Amino acid sequence: MKRAIIITLVLVGIMGVLAYGTMRNLYSKIYKGNQSSQQVRKERDILTVLLMGYGGGAHEGTYLTDSMIVARIDLKRNTVALISIPRDIWVKVPTKTNESFYRKINAVYQLGLFPKDYPNVKYPKSGEPGPALVKQVVGEMLGIDVHYYLTVDFEGFREAIDTLGGVTVNVQKTFDDYEYPIEGKEADLCGREDQFVQIEKYLNPASPEATDEEKMEFLKDKPELAEFLKQITDDPVLAFPCRYEHIHFDKGPVLMDGETALKYVRSRHSLDDGGDFGRAARQQQFIEGVKDQVLQVNFVSKIVPLMDKLSTHISTDMPADDMQLLINEFPQISQYTRKQLVLSTDNVLESSYSPDGQYILITAEGINNWQPLHTFIEKALTPPSPTYAPASQ
Repeated sequence: MKRAIIITLVLVGIMGVLAYGTMRNLYSKIYKGNQSSQQVRKERDILTVLLMGYGGGAHEGTYLTDSMIVARIDLKRNTVALISIPRDIWVKVPTKTNESFYRKINAVYQLGLFPKDYPNVKYPKSGEPGPALVKQVVGEMLGIDVHYYLTVDFEGFREAIDTLGGVTVNVQKTFDDYEYPIEGKEADLCGREDQFVQIEKYLNPASPEATDEEKMEFLKDKPELAEFLKQITDDPVLAFPCRYEHIHFDKGPVLMDGETALKYVRSRHSLDDGGDFGRAARQQQFIEGVKDQVLQVNFVSKIVPLMDKLSTHISTDMPADDMQLLINEFPQISQYTRKQLVLSTDNVLESSYSPDGQYILITAEGINNWQPLHTFIEKALTPPSPTYAPASQ
């Protein structure tokens, strides 16, 4: 009996060493940081991670961050704060010449990945340009230190959810989205190639042949082409309906596989639950569902296959010791107090338009004035003061 126990312990030990070696190998594939990219955490009990999801693939806007959530984990107070960042927030990107250069927040990560295309951008001295730049810009906007980043593309997201066996989400309201983009069909002309060729030059204002006079003359007796051109600029869904699909979700608990979950967290064109703010709330709700699912399944047995599938779809600069710290802490996550913040026009943001006519979000104090946002975040993250009952007489 004793011999059997010893043999069992030896086998478990060997399996543990192999698993450790496998994890180290997998971690080396997703780790994109270095010693200089690691921010010193002033408060050792607090970890702040910028979570970003992007499309991937080879289409235009591959690295635009469709989802941005800052997770702030306080290991001492056992609290987790999730701050959803709308993609239309208008931010100032630092430049070497101090020239004013603004972009929507969802473009900063992609911008930083191609420094040769933006030689005047002032990138942080340490870390990879893309992650380092977006961490700096987000940190300055929120008024907090952003220690690490973690990105995942859509394919990685789908595979992660499927590896977990799906996630059950309690959908808060029934909604339809008739304009959900079909992956891979972003440039499909939906059988209107001949018409598109005739008007293509008028879609580029810089074209020498695209003068207003020439366009009016060309379209004078071509009402169908004129309407097609108008649709392309004003309502692409009408111009290219094959690029979009109708998705529907019923109120109540829904078990979602990876593909369904991706549609749920990306949808933003529903009249019932649309826009970036509704989407942000759904994303935070979905994270709760993932947490519940991970606590229910034998997650330890799924770590290796999960990381194996994600190794080509995920990247981070979080050092191994901090990642191990979070993995060790995860079983206690149900005991953590969770705060969910969705930055929106219902609290601290206001709708506006950029000089070139883009819809943007700013604070009440104006472009690049983040003090109201800092105050809002600080108040939300500050734990309430303890109250004391008066001593009985």
